[in-house]
Amino acid sequence: MKKLITYYRLSKEELSKVIFPTKEQVRNAFISVVLVVTVIALFLALVDFILGSFVSSIL
Repeated sequence: MKKLITYYRLSKEELSKVIFPTKEQVRNAFISVVLVVTVIALFLALVDFILGSFVSSIL
């Protein structure tokens, strides 16, 4: 039981050291992720279209 109490106390102490992101940081990270995913998706769609056209012209 003593180990459990010690674990809880240490966990609570470590959690107090955590710095949570602000709303602005979360928003900026969200926008960055959306932009990167969109650019990669558009690039892959373009590559798929080009390769599909190439294969269909061969067949």
